[in-house]
Amino acid sequence: MPNRCAIYVRKSTEHGLDMEFNSLQNQEESCKAYIASQAFNGWQYHKTYTDAAISGGTMERPALKQMLDDMAHGLINTVVVYKVDRLSRSILDFHNMMRYFEKYGANFVSITQSFDTSTSMGKLTLNMLLSFAQFEREVSSERVRDKIRASKAKGLWMGGNPPLGYDVINKKLIPNAVEAANVQTLFEKYLELQSVNALTEYAAAHNIYAKQWTTAKGITKGGRPIAKMSMHRILRDRTYIGQIVNKTDNTVAPGEHSAILPNDLFDRVQAALRNNANNKSETHGSPNLLTGKLFNHNGVRFTNQRTCGKGKSNTHYYATKGFYLPAPQVDEIAIKTIVQFLDADLSALPSTTADVLKHINIQNAPYAEKKAFIQSLVDKAIYSQDKLIFYLAPDVAKLRPFATDNFINQKSEPMEFTINDRHIVITVPIILRKYVNTVFDKSKNGVLTVTDNNHLILKAFATAWRYREMYEQHGDTDKIIAMEHTSPRQFYRHLDLAYMNPDKINEILSGQQKINVNELFQMAKVSKM
Repeated sequence: MPNRCAIYVRKSTEHGLDMEFNSLQNQEESCKAYIASQAFNGWQYHKTYTDAAISGGTMERPALKQMLDDMAHGLINTVVVYKVDRLSRSILDFHNMMRYFEKYGANFVSITQSFDTSTSMGKLTLNMLLSFAQFEREVSSERVRDKIRASKAKGLWMGGNPPLGYDVINKKLIPNAVEAANVQTLFEKYLELQSVNALTEYAAAHNIYAKQWTTAKGITKGGRPIAKMSMHRILRDRTYIGQIVNKTDNTVAPGEHSAILPNDLFDRVQAALRNNANNKSETHGSPNLLTGKLFNHNGVRFTNQRTCGKGKSNTHYYATKGFYLPAPQVDEIAIKTIVQFLDADLSALPSTTADVLKHINIQNAPYAEKKAFIQSLVDKAIYSQDKLIFYLAPDVAKLRPFATDNFINQKSEPMEFTINDRHIVITVPIILRKYVNTVFDKSKNGVLTVTDNNHLILKAFATAWRYREMYEQHGDTDKIIAMEHTSPRQFYRHLDLAYMNPDKINEILSGQQKINVNELFQMAKVSKM
């Protein structure tokens, strides 16, 4: 039976691969000559597996994986290499491969290091060679690290992905004026928004993207929207104040490049980052609009809570044990209320305040700007039974940055609000759609304004009466369900509603009885004509 021999060749770097006769070719020819010399033992050349410019310290090598796969399928009996370290420089990886070889009955031969792995002496020799190979690799790595450490101590930039705000010219960082202005904007905006999430949204909305550059091979990289983790790195990057950081020993040295940020701005952002990290649960660590502003009627402040389940997360405002308000619905009510206020007749306010407010347009503004504006306008919001009360404190100096010269809100619609010495007070009636023992069930979203709830009730009755008319005309429930693209459960729920006691319907539609949609369907089950 022939001994099918595979040759494995590897080189760690690209250096010299473009030569007419390179290292990989030398390894292959030497191994082929050795296989030919063993022809009397039935050795036959099968195939050469080549990994170019890949380190021997990793197993993530395409040709190596293909060779091991072919071995598992019985195509290879012997693997021939020029030196042991061509197969691996890691003792652990090599041992694992030797076990793999044994599993499939394959042999291993190094043509320049004679040993027999079937004997204890051969195994000892192999381990010694591998130890020296790994030692050589680690020493080389240490030399590289020492060189980088010494270069950074002199303020030299040692390569890698160029930071936003700089171009790399002749291996040096040169400020890019447009990007540098964007970096300064991000730092200044963070001090205003006090949230990395909000800043990330702001950057995307204002077309501030990650650094884009072209590699030596002509490949364009970067240029995408800045991710949250990247934004954290940007806000902490000391390169912007003219410093070079060596992460291995956490030392900082003056860089030879120019700073693009003033030290004072950078230091204030670092202090804000630390402060917000310490108070994340209560202040700025959440995208919720009313973070830090929402209280219950006893004066207890709601904090931000997040729950995860069924592949999604939900955010809530939490004040007392067992009671939660779903943040998305509360925030939507806040936005609608403030937009309605900006559209209202503001003639009762001081003229300067009214003028600034009428130049503010948040209707289509990015979420980050809406949050920043509402945080500036709303002094506090109080949740009381069946209502949200907003206390606005319009400070002209704080609101002026949100005003736009080329926009004027011409609307002057009626709206009820009161004005006292310190606040503008707006009361919004709301309804909680789900109760469990009179406590809101956080697993069921459902905070609505009374107006929105009434719209849902009217819609439910309209659907119910349409189903009733179709049912009384045709009588074929399966056909109606298919035509309406609904489910049997929804169809029969609405049919119960259509045959509800008329007196109860009048009480609900006239506003005499305050009820949410889910309670309406439950009532319909037991209150029929």
